[in-house]
Amino acid sequence: MRPGERIGGLVQSLSEHLVTNVEQRDLEGARSDFLLNGFTKLPFLVPDRVKSAVAEEIEDLVAEHGVRRKMSFKETGGTPRLMRNVRHKEISEHGTVIPRLYASTELLDALTRVAGEPVLPCPYEPERYVITELEQSGDTHGWHWDDYSFALVWVVACPPAEYGGFVQCVPRTYWNKQDPQLHRQFISQPIHSFELRPGDLYLMRTDTTLHRVYPLTGGRRLIINMGYASRADLHKPISHETMDGLWNGSREDQTGRMDHTDQAEQTV
Repeated sequence: MRPGERIGGLVQSLSEHLVTNVEQRDLEGARSDFLLNGFTKLPFLVPDRVKSAVAEEIEDLVAEHGVRRKMSFKETGGTPRLMRNVRHKEISEHGTVIPRLYASTELLDALTRVAGEPVLPCPYEPERYVITELEQSGDTHGWHWDDYSFALVWVVACPPAEYGGFVQCVPRTYWNKQDPQLHRQFISQPIHSFELRPGDLYLMRTDTTLHRVYPLTGGRRLIINMGYASRADLHKPISHETMDGLWNGSREDQTGRMDHTDQAEQTV
């Protein structure tokens, strides 16, 4: 089978699965969770064949193009980013399955039904899809918000919860990049924690849900984050300080750099 035929078959498999196997009651239940917590798990959204193809491509890309990052950002209160990642640029140039699935009309329609409003391709290409790998003890994607409204995360590898295999969310929060006030956010709203397993997918309302990946103490977490926009995102000014700083530097720029972070902030 030619590569183009294989990819077309995967897209068709996803489309057929969404039309014939995903029930409305599952989407409605996910929507209730999403509106309440800014988070919902969607493992039923994608067939195993497609999950396997995405996982294989992600493993290949992170092995060939992954770059180790060690940074922090004042815009999110100095919280750390300790990870390996593959940027949108490398995924677009060397990936085949991921770019096609990202733009699937049927996938966008399903996400729209869960979100309760149109879910649209992100207008800022670097945020459309990014691979991240946590592989060392202490690795984390620290507390932060995203610039755009939605993220669909595909979990390829994840340790058990006792080793940090979960995410934490604080819904209904507001990101002031000049004064993020993380501790005030924790006081004003409860912190929700969600266990994850390989093969899970989850949707987050990332612009108003403060969130982090709990620091790992063992194992490995490998995901791809697909970022999407709301209609409101298309009409408001959005700056990209943290995204540009984290993903757009060279290997030399990104490895071994920690800014604005003291020991206390790293453990927030």
